[in-house]
Amino acid sequence: MYAIVMAGGKQYKVQEGATITVDLVAADAGSEYVLDKVLMVGGTEFQFGAPYVAGAAVTCEVAGHVKGKKIVVFHKRRRKDSHKKQGHRQGYTQLKVKAISV
Repeated sequence: MYAIVMAGGKQYKVQEGATITVDLVAADAGSEYVLDKVLMVGGTEFQFGAPYVAGAAVTCEVAGHVKGKKIVVFHKRRRKDSHKKQGHRQGYTQLKVKAISV
């Protein structure tokens, strides 16, 4: 059985036992996190939501928080002898899917 869920404005296909990386959520590592915006549940028969499947939820365990790859932002003003260099690392949360309930 699998499900398509929405988390942080993005859609993810999840299965039981899989680990997904979503945008940073305010939850402690080891705690339980429920994704209730389920768009579709698949397996032997399919259920589609309009926009969400009623009563469906995906229960996850927060595996931890990680940071993504560093992105360098560089602004240069030509002929002005001026520039600005800045970096950014996006925060992510890793979720381990425990159960899909319909």
